[in-house]
Amino acid sequence: QVQLVESGGGLVQSGGSLRVSCAASGLTFSRHNMAWFRAAPGKEREFVAIITKSGGGTYYADSVKGRFTISRDNAKNTVALQMNSLNPEDTAVYYCAAGTRFGTVADTYDYWGQGTQVTVSS
Repeated sequence: QVQLVESGGGLVQSGGSLRVSCAASGLTFSRHNMAWFRAAPGKEREFVAIITKSGGGTYYADSVKGRFTISRDNAKNTVALQMNSLNPEDTAVYYCAAGTRFGTVADTYDYWGQGTQVTVSS
């Protein structure tokens, strides 16, 4: 049974930083691209960042480029998202996702975590 468990969300002031992590089990982690998506209240889930299977490639949404960094540790089956210079527009539930295909569309991914809330106060 595949499980993706996010952690590290919370409340942070505008301009601050936060790191969210995702621990994967039940799948061959190194054979899956890993991505982060987010869903703000009343909005559809949107792509944030992706990292390739080996960790050699990353891609970011324009809205977070230069502020967020995605990384993975294939020895520990974890993926993380370091978020800097946060602003209230970054408030959302953040989800990690795993898939064998590469893409920025949610349907690309086979497995999802339950999400972790990130709230940025102004």
